[in-house]
Amino acid sequence: MWRSLAGRTLDHMTATANVLDSQRLVTRRFVALATAELAYFTADGVAILALPLHVTGPLGSSERGAGLAFGAFAVTALLLRPLAGRLADLRGRRPLMTGGAALAALAYAATAYADSLALVVLLRLVLGVAEAAFFVAAMAALADLTPEGRLGEALSYNSLGLYVGLAAGPPLAELLVATGGFRVAWLGAALLNVAAVALLRLVGETRPPSAHEADGTLVHRPALAPALGFLVSIVAMGTFLAFITLHAQDVGLAGTSLPMVVYGTTVVFGRLACGRFIDRVRPLVLASGALAAMGGGLLVLALATTPTAVLVGSAMTAAGVVFSTPAFFSAIFATAAPEQRGAASATASMALDLGLAGGPVAAGLVAERHGIAGAFAAAAIVTCAGAGWTLSLARRRVRPSPAPRA
Repeated sequence: MWRSLAGRTLDHMTATANVLDSQRLVTRRFVALATAELAYFTADGVAILALPLHVTGPLGSSERGAGLAFGAFAVTALLLRPLAGRLADLRGRRPLMTGGAALAALAYAATAYADSLALVVLLRLVLGVAEAAFFVAAMAALADLTPEGRLGEALSYNSLGLYVGLAAGPPLAELLVATGGFRVAWLGAALLNVAAVALLRLVGETRPPSAHEADGTLVHRPALAPALGFLVSIVAMGTFLAFITLHAQDVGLAGTSLPMVVYGTTVVFGRLACGRFIDRVRPLVLASGALAAMGGGLLVLALATTPTAVLVGSAMTAAGVVFSTPAFFSAIFATAAPEQRGAASATASMALDLGLAGGPVAAGLVAERHGIAGAFAAAAIVTCAGAGWTLSLARRRVRPSPAPRA
């Protein structure tokens, strides 16, 4: 009898522990995924500084060549994200995450020995393939690992790996180049991706059992409407990042990097402080408010004639960014069943490529005719229109699209 009672007690304790573990957000797998992303995006940050200097320096090319090499990455990333989403749903998240990081490691290692612009451009195209696989699968894995009702909080914390990595990468690249030249910098980026592969072993496969029913769609159609609002937020962010330093210089701000410091600090500490709040508000309502804050910040920047106004506009824009990405990703994943998360992740991340590439280009065309203030004003109008669009979506009842039949 005592053995039976002890057995039942042990079973109950085990079941209780499993339930509690399933409700925890910060688990070993969650931390391992976030740390792997930190390593991956730090390598990207190394490339941000090293690539243009390498192309225009040892390779003897021009600024045009540096731009070509930098932009080649986005071409394959954008084109292959839908396929990556399909494979993540059909084959699992782990093969794409580890394969993407491993492919990035090989491409960075090869860049260390590339002796021509053509070869560097080819390797950047390969890195775009790696980016599509890694990012899409990692976002789907994050959704798999997150307890129900806490995705906004999870995205807030997880996104810090990207921000911190891209911020830490350039100074690390500067140190590596000063220590051993560009070859050491590229090999350092490769080692960071090797570390990411090792960390991903702790994450394992996260695809839920129901995912075997996935139909392998390339584009998750229910996600398109909220993804349009997300695209607007990325256009606004890209416009800010592209022109804020020049605008600070125009208004006579002594430290032209100060607006970026305000922006980065606000985003990082805002996401840490407000992570638990995000899931208490309907995602699309919060996303609409975030766009409104970004639009207001851009309008302040358009009208700014003093350094103080520039800093206030930067802080307002950053306050919107704190909530925009977690809110939009939460809304997009809310339209997807577990077996559709790869496709939903791909659809959302395509907005990143389009917004970061198209936003600054469009704003630059406006700035040529109406100045930087005009570019900020145009971005503010588009962003406020996006807030209205997103709010109209919030009035609809969003449900996951039905799972395909087996």
